[in-house]
Amino acid sequence: MKLISFEHGGRASYGAVVGDSQVVDLGKIFEGRCATLRDLLTAGLDQVGDLAQYTASLSLKDVKLLKPITNPEHIWCLAVNYLEHHKEVESAGRVQDLPKKPAMFARFNDSFVAEGEELWHPGVSEQFDYEGELAVVIGKAGHRIAAEKAFDHIAGYTILNDGSVRDWQFHTRQITPGKNFYRSGSIGPWIVTADEVGDPYQLRIETRLNGEVLQSDLCDLMLHKIAAFIEYASTVAPLQPGDILATGTPSGVGFSRKPPIWMKPGDVCEITIDKIGKLTNKVIAS
Repeated sequence: MKLISFEHGGRASYGAVVGDSQVVDLGKIFEGRCATLRDLLTAGLDQVGDLAQYTASLSLKDVKLLKPITNPEHIWCLAVNYLEHHKEVESAGRVQDLPKKPAMFARFNDSFVAEGEELWHPGVSEQFDYEGELAVVIGKAGHRIAAEKAFDHIAGYTILNDGSVRDWQFHTRQITPGKNFYRSGSIGPWIVTADEVGDPYQLRIETRLNGEVLQSDLCDLMLHKIAAFIEYASTVAPLQPGDILATGTPSGVGFSRKPPIWMKPGDVCEITIDKIGKLTNKVIAS
């Protein structure tokens, strides 16, 4: 299933995309029981059953897509989780050794926008960088999840742009400020359930800026794999349905290029991942 959160006629809801163009309004079907897609994940996707039993009442082109999970409790992200990306960061003098444990940091929900919404250029810095990433969406709560059980807790996958303000990221050893500018990242357009994705390590990520391919790599080149990430994050705090885990970006980011390539107002950033789709956002002045 492709699961979305959306607005239509002034009403917020969630649903499933059918045949690439129609939407089953699951929010209306489960009204009174599951107010949001996160609530549905908590109740269990088996509540939905076979989509064929429902009538698709909306056209995808007529709804406004929201972030797939509008109210996640946790958004955990990994830094330098691809070897070639580590090398380019290392060459810039930003890090030295490969991370022995997942290099995890948190992002806030309001630092992200949805598919089709505008990324806000930070204004106080020109060093606005793109980072295309595969993001895991948790479907089953768990604390101290063993790596061998990790995939049992995954609902599906989505696309994430970990938009970064590089000079603010490196003001100190704490990278949080540069990773949390308001509306600097994006996520979407939907969640594709794990059964439809299959092996996530065979997926290719590509990032284009104004049509030029700047990142292209396979997810199997992650240093710390998804199961290890889930085990590590769930040791810090219990994971909840709807939590987002961004698995890191491959090489090709803007700050490593000579000269650097920064996102600026008017640019369009597109991130595609096999079997999931495309996340597109225009950059505007904030």
